[in-house]
Amino acid sequence: MHETAFTIGSLEIKWYGVLVALGLLTGIWTATRRAPRAGLKPEDVADATFWIVLGGIVGARALYVITYWREEFAGQPFWNVFAFRSGVVFYGGLIGATILGIVHLRRKRLPVWRFADVLAPSVALGHVFGRIGCLMTGCCFGRAADGLSWGVSFPAGAPASIHHASLHLVAPGAASLPVHPTQVYEALLNLALFGALAWRFRHRKFDGQVFALYLVGYAPLRAFVELFRGDYAPGKLFLGLTPGQLVSAGIFLAGAILYWKLRPARAQPPGDSEVPVTPRPASSTSQKT
Repeated sequence: MHETAFTIGSLEIKWYGVLVALGLLTGIWTATRRAPRAGLKPEDVADATFWIVLGGIVGARALYVITYWREEFAGQPFWNVFAFRSGVVFYGGLIGATILGIVHLRRKRLPVWRFADVLAPSVALGHVFGRIGCLMTGCCFGRAADGLSWGVSFPAGAPASIHHASLHLVAPGAASLPVHPTQVYEALLNLALFGALAWRFRHRKFDGQVFALYLVGYAPLRAFVELFRGDYAPGKLFLGLTPGQLVSAGIFLAGAILYWKLRPARAQPPGDSEVPVTPRPASSTSQKT
């Protein structure tokens, strides 16, 4: 764990911020290169990403505040909500980015689901950088795993060390117990998801297919990694499920419904659904809508 990447005078630049920025830039670059294959202008994709990123930041922070209101924000000045000294939640970012992205694309009269297909693989790729940033910061750590050859021990003062000390598992000021490197687990799974989505994009059958598959693919991936997370207090569990697993269930359901709703009765080339269809002669078989 090396939280600080470098310093400029007295200003410390954190690895988390550096890696998130790299993830955003890599995601935007890959999306703009993918855009022409979907018949979209790279500049339209780049413009949309501004609003999508803005929605992601607001949503990620909002869900964190909601989740940890009692522990960190209750009784504190309201301005603390906007002071990013503490964290964000990815699922909140995904929801916020989707909402503001749809609003922006509708206002510009651009094909929402085609844009979503272009961006979906890039989101998975950008998330790889974000999770490595989590590893460098020490957040989102795994549960204790004594004897695990690839277990990671975080230094004194890291979130895992503080958490273990609060449970009297280690002495105050000591390094954490070895834990599952859940950040690495999720980074590798997101990298695999990126590869699968990038391949699917080249062979997609309809607008929205890749985005729906991203939701359906990421949700179980995240729910699996949550099995090894160790940073949740017992009070955060509901029926033995973590908040991440509960949201994963909703995201999976939303992705499955979206896939079913967008999938045409007969597979069409992507984008055809947005082109007016000339009525066929009465003797031919009409397509079910």
